[in-house]
Amino acid sequence: MKTVKWTETWALAWRGLTRRPVRTFLTALGITVAVASMVVFLSLGEGIRKVFTSELGGIGPDIQVSLTPLSQGLALQPNLPQSTVRDLQKQSAELGLESLTPVVMAVRGGLDPAQSVILYGLPAAGGIGAVFPNTALARGRLLVAGDEGQGAAVLGAKAAQNLGLELGKRLNLNRRSSVRVVGVLAPQSGLVDNFIFLPLETLQRAEGAEGRVSLVAVKLTDPREARTVARQISERLNLEAATQSDFLSFIDRALKISDAVRFGISLIALIVGGLAVANTVMMGVFERTREFGTLRAIGARPGFVRTLVLTESLLLSLVGGVGGLLLGLLGIWAVNLYTQQLAGIDAAALTPRLTLLALGISLLLGLLSGLLPARSASRLSIVDALGRV
Repeated sequence: MKTVKWTETWALAWRGLTRRPVRTFLTALGITVAVASMVVFLSLGEGIRKVFTSELGGIGPDIQVSLTPLSQGLALQPNLPQSTVRDLQKQSAELGLESLTPVVMAVRGGLDPAQSVILYGLPAAGGIGAVFPNTALARGRLLVAGDEGQGAAVLGAKAAQNLGLELGKRLNLNRRSSVRVVGVLAPQSGLVDNFIFLPLETLQRAEGAEGRVSLVAVKLTDPREARTVARQISERLNLEAATQSDFLSFIDRALKISDAVRFGISLIALIVGGLAVANTVMMGVFERTREFGTLRAIGARPGFVRTLVLTESLLLSLVGGVGGLLLGLLGIWAVNLYTQQLAGIDAAALTPRLTLLALGISLLLGLLSGLLPARSASRLSIVDALGRV
C-alpha cells in the first residue's frame, strides 16, 4: 500500500466521524460545553487580573501603611491609631513623604451585589484628590473643609447608579447616621466608581472608630523609591507598609489559587468529555472492524490504522475545543455585560494564553481518549476482522 499523506488521513478520519453524525455531534457538544465552562471560569481570573493591573497602577497611594498584612486581606478594619500620622510626619523629610492621608474604609453590602459599596473616609480638607488625583466631578461639588464631621458624601458614578441616588438624596450609613449626597463623580475606573467618599470624622463616628483609621495613604516625592521607603517605615514604626506592586503581587497570588480551584472544577467536566470521546471512537472501531480488516488486507500497516483512529479522536476533540472557545466567548460576553452594569468593569477576559490552554487541553484530551481505541484497532487480526459479519 502506498504512503498515505496526512491530508488524506484527516479526510478519512472526518469521513469516519460523519458516518454517525448524531453521535459525533453529541460527543462534540459535550466537549464544547466542558471547554466552554473551563474558558469562562478561568477568564474570570484573567479579567480581574487585567482590571487590577491596568487600573490600580494609575490610582491610589504609593504606599499604604496599616496594621493588617496583605496576607490577611485588605485593611478594612479601623484598628490603626490615628496618631500614626504624626509619627510618619516626623519621618517625612528624611523619607521623602510628600503627603499623608488617614483613611477609614468600610463595606456596605446585601444580598443584591448591586447594593454593595465601599465607604471611603478621608479628611475633607484634603479632598478626594489627595489619594485619587484623577477623579473628575460630574454633578454637584467635592468635599470641602467645612464638611468635616458633617453628613456629606460624594458618590462614584456606579455607586450612584446602583443605589439610585442623586444630588440632595440621603444615604443611611446605619440606624443612627445618614449623609446627604453633595456630589457625583464622572466615570473613571471600575474601582473608584463604586466608592462612596465621606469626611473622615463622619465615617469614624458612624463606625464607632474615633481616633482610629484603617490605613494611612502615603504619596512620595519620588514614587520610584516606594519599596525602599516602605521597608524603612516597617522597620522604624513596626507597621505594615505595602506598595502598589506588593498589592498587585498579592492579588496575582490570590488569583492563581482561585484559578487552580476553578480549573479543578472544570477538570471534572473535561474528564467526562474525554470518556465520551473514548466511547464514541471505541464504538466506531467495533462498527468498522471489517473496514479495518480490509485496510490491513490490502497492505495497511498497524501503525496506519492506529494513526487513523487517533486522528479521529483528535479531530473530534479539536472541533469540540473550537466550539468551546466560541461558546466561551459568548459566556464571557454575558459575564461582562453583567459586571459592566454592576461595577463598570470587564470581569472576564479571553487572553492568548487562555486560548492556547483551551486548545491544548482539547487536543491532549483527544490524544489520551484515543489511545485505547487506537491500540485495539491496530491489533485486530485480519482473518478475524474479515470473518465478522
